[in-house]
Amino acid sequence: MKDPRDIIRRPVVTENSTDQMEQGKYTFEVDVRANKVEIRQAIESIFGVQVKNVRTMRTPGKIKRYGRYSGRRPEKKKAIITLTEESKPIEIFEA
Repeated sequence: MKDPRDIIRRPVVTENSTDQMEQGKYTFEVDVRANKVEIRQAIESIFGVQVKNVRTMRTPGKIKRYGRYSGRRPEKKKAIITLTEESKPIEIFEA
């Protein structure tokens, strides 16, 4: 079994994701090879919450050129986690 800290890379903090936190939805950047079941288990074990739904999206890496050389940026995968109503909120920013 993979370590949950290897599956969940970092929280995505944007204006849209901050607005969704009020509805119980949190956005994380995850490992490209992780599936929804592994993401659910990692979130539940790290933060101690109950996950209702997991939605994922993959972003392919762009091709970038520098002169005559071309390369590719890395591929990314995001997961939007919806918590149950009984679950406590995830504290991303600890004051």
